[in-house]
Amino acid sequence: MTLEFFQAYWWLIVSVLGGVLVFLLFVQGGQSMLLNAGSDLRRDLIVNSMGQKWELTFTTLVVFGGAMFASFPLFYSTSFGGAYWLWICILFSFIVQAVSYEFRRKKGNVYGTRTYDIFLFINGCVGCILLGVAVSMFFFGGSFTVSRGSLLDGAAPVVSHWDNPSHGFEAIFNWKNLILGVAVLFLARMQACLYMMNNIVDDPSFFSTLKAKALVNGGIFVVFFLWFLAMLLTATGYTVISDSFRSTVVEEEPFKYFHNYCTIWQAAIMLLLGVALVLMGWGRSVFSKKYTKGIWWTGTGTFFVVVSLFCVAGFNNTPFYPSLTDPSSSLTIVNASSSEFTLKVMSIVSILVPFVLGYIAYVWYSMDKKKLSPEALEKSDHKY
Repeated sequence: MTLEFFQAYWWLIVSVLGGVLVFLLFVQGGQSMLLNAGSDLRRDLIVNSMGQKWELTFTTLVVFGGAMFASFPLFYSTSFGGAYWLWICILFSFIVQAVSYEFRRKKGNVYGTRTYDIFLFINGCVGCILLGVAVSMFFFGGSFTVSRGSLLDGAAPVVSHWDNPSHGFEAIFNWKNLILGVAVLFLARMQACLYMMNNIVDDPSFFSTLKAKALVNGGIFVVFFLWFLAMLLTATGYTVISDSFRSTVVEEEPFKYFHNYCTIWQAAIMLLLGVALVLMGWGRSVFSKKYTKGIWWTGTGTFFVVVSLFCVAGFNNTPFYPSLTDPSSSLTIVNASSSEFTLKVMSIVSILVPFVLGYIAYVWYSMDKKKLSPEALEKSDHKY
């Protein structure tokens, strides 16, 4: 087990966590539907259906960030320390989500449930779009420079510098990044509909409404995802010629990510399989009379697609965080990783990842043993 093995191993761990996180964003997708839910009863059904799972999304996000920090700290310092306005917006949206679920129905709530519904709506929209923007930067890059010699500067030992004075705002308004952000939002909304079709019973009218919303949101997602995929497969990327912690040499390569899929055939299979599963789960759910298992097909497909995207972003001599101002500063799984000792120790800690996934599965099963209905919600002692 060499250093190269541990670097690839940890990038794969990060890919798996990213796939789980994007699937669980259906919670945010459901929250984005609150302001046009219709009646108060339907709004309460959506909040309580999503409220059973919001902690799973938050837990996975924290574990994903912790894995990136431990295994690729230079990325963590470059992105979180440089494009901090992007990450502050993401973190703020998740803070207001946690506050909203805690205080929405709490006695003495002087702001009213409507205020917290707006907070949940903000998290649903902003969280999905900005996480999509952050992932898109793995392919379309950011404006930063890495200078490892700065470590010897006692006055300012800062390795990475963000070269754009807006520090992340420019990434939010980059149309290429927004394409994936919008795709993630409508994927989350579509999967929220499919989840509620599986989780909420005894309301045929609501079921029909969810089918119609799943059809519209799924169609928009397909358009934007195909747009993003077309941009990705035709994009000019960087190929690493030589790579080490001290220096990195890269050169431009047209159709880089298309070539990566041709080389990493396992990722290509995952992509095709994932797309097929998403389309099958979505199509069967909206065109069948009463099919409620679509969330499992689309969720599995989402996981495969995200893992495949992470694989072509970091493997096959590809910088997973390209620099737009200085290509030689681009981050790779080699020059951005922790030391061999740290990665070895963290590999022992990584045995906790299956426990995290097991925790998610167990909590999910426990919460969904009884389906949510208007009558069950009325009798429940715990309401969000």
